[in-house]
Amino acid sequence: METGTKLYSLFLSGKTDALEELVRLYSDDLVRFAFLFVGNAAEAEDVMADTFAALLVKRREFREDATFKTYLYKIARNKAMDVLRARKRRAPLTETGDPHPSAEELLLRSEREKQLFSAMEKLAPQYREILQLTYLDGFSVKQCCKVLKKKEKQIYNLLARAKLTLKEILCKDGISYEDL
Repeated sequence: METGTKLYSLFLSGKTDALEELVRLYSDDLVRFAFLFVGNAAEAEDVMADTFAALLVKRREFREDATFKTYLYKIARNKAMDVLRARKRRAPLTETGDPHPSAEELLLRSEREKQLFSAMEKLAPQYREILQLTYLDGFSVKQCCKVLKKKEKQIYNLLARAKLTLKEILCKDGISYEDL
């Protein structure tokens, strides 16, 4: 049984410190994941906080065939989509474009990671998302299916196209794909 699943079970049984441990384990990854959707550090942190607030308020059991991490990321994805929908509704009302902090400042410490993330920003959102889930967050194809609500074949195709497109972008930027 996955650590997150065990901790969530403890939380559901009344151990509040288990939720604190879940936040410690998953908060950074959730912020990074949400950032790929919303493109703003403050909003990404809000998405992470809303995700854990939903866990606290709803206290739902999840399906036995799922892992806690999959369940958590699905909630985070839905919260990020809520932010995007709200932004879309507000867009006609405001003309100010909020400045986004650079991805290098926010997420990546080493130079190679900066180059990789910069290249990933040029990808279509669905490509960034699948690469984030599989390579950075360690999700399996089956877990990606649940989070993205797609079939396995679609995930494999998305992943193949994402990797090919990323390789092309890196080559255009003069970065060797093998160096990363």
